[in-house]
Amino acid sequence: MNILPITSLDDERVTVFSKLTEAQLKNRLHPADGLFIAESPKVIRVALGAGYQPVALLCEKKHITGDAADIVARLGDVPVYTGSRELLARLTGYMLTRGVLCAMRRPAERMVGEVCGHARRVVVIDGVVDTTNIGAIFRSAAALGMDAVLLTRDSCDPLNRRAVRVSMGTVMLVPWTWVSNDFHELRDLGFKTVAMALTDNSIPLESAVLKQEPRLAIVMGTEGDGLPKETIAQTDYVVKIPMAYGVDSLNVAAAAAVAFWELGKKH
Repeated sequence: MNILPITSLDDERVTVFSKLTEAQLKNRLHPADGLFIAESPKVIRVALGAGYQPVALLCEKKHITGDAADIVARLGDVPVYTGSRELLARLTGYMLTRGVLCAMRRPAERMVGEVCGHARRVVVIDGVVDTTNIGAIFRSAAALGMDAVLLTRDSCDPLNRRAVRVSMGTVMLVPWTWVSNDFHELRDLGFKTVAMALTDNSIPLESAVLKQEPRLAIVMGTEGDGLPKETIAQTDYVVKIPMAYGVDSLNVAAAAAVAFWELGKKH
């Protein structure tokens, strides 16, 4: 074990936890050097189990022999920086969930064909920027049997710290990558696209025609305005979730869970 106490807010060894923004961690100019932060012992265990490479751990003193003892034991020579709960909160700007953060290498970006080659049900996240919603969609995708998650470039990074935490680490389990806004890669792979939107042409989510499609891509839109008209116009189906009490829409994460359950049943 490589346990390294810290006592100063200016300790340069923990810059990755204290000073780098999400954009700086991602390192767009040198993606091979990109990092992300996994938060909480449970999420870190999922990441390690999925083969992600740790580069540093930040841990409250009490968790080194407590909640994170098994993680510390797995890290070998990876530096484990430790201090009091108060110091780590001041260092990072927030209270650590269960007192542990782990900086990890970002995986190389994958091609759509690689991620979806054998998939039958996938979700496309179109322009969703809320980290909580991204994490919740991934968690539902994993729990309800989606084969992959695709995101348009204007969506939130799934490896954002909060998105990773809300997903309970499922962003490391469900295959995902970025996709173009015109979905041509999906059409080339034989997918029919399903826009989740309330329009005059929308069909009910439980329509039999949807269950009969061998490959479906479920397209979910932004939290406020939903999917753009241009996106809806290019999809094969426009689908609505029947609702009661005059409610016209659900939060995107809730709508995604309902859609995954219904359209993934046969799969």
